[in-house]
Amino acid sequence: MKFSGLSRQEIKAGSSQLQYLRFALFLFFLFWQLWYESWSTPFSVLLAVPLGAFGAILFLTLNPYLSNNIYSQIGLITLIGLAAKNSILIVEFAKERVDSGMQLINATIQAVQLRLRPILMTSLAFIFGVMPLVFATGAGAVARKTIGWTVMGGMLAATFMVFLLYRYCS
Repeated sequence: MKFSGLSRQEIKAGSSQLQYLRFALFLFFLFWQLWYESWSTPFSVLLAVPLGAFGAILFLTLNPYLSNNIYSQIGLITLIGLAAKNSILIVEFAKERVDSGMQLINATIQAVQLRLRPILMTSLAFIFGVMPLVFATGAGAVARKTIGWTVMGGMLAATFMVFLLYRYCS
């Protein structure tokens, strides 16, 4: 069975999703590499991204009315930056302490303890900020709901990880 027209274009575009996500991660990595002037520090920032992406995909899978489409892909790319924001706050504080002579483990524990409140406050503000997208109605509601559920689910998972890290380090 061959597809033609719009169906053919949708199938062709759907197969390139992974390429776009890899390209977005690569661009984020290059930006952070230039920012930190280090090749290893951006890897610690990018460790938060898979958990956020897992949360987004889990929320999309659990909601039977939504699918993985262009809106969820936009949400995933947005989520890369938002999930990394939390880890940037921790990594910058830990890096300052390591550069001043503190051991890596102690610097990381102290950074997690100091930055928990700002991370939770900004993450929860963002999660509540996307609630209108999650509960959208009317024309175009599915597009808004897809972006809302994708980003909200990913941020909930990434924030939960930071909270567990704090509990583990305390």
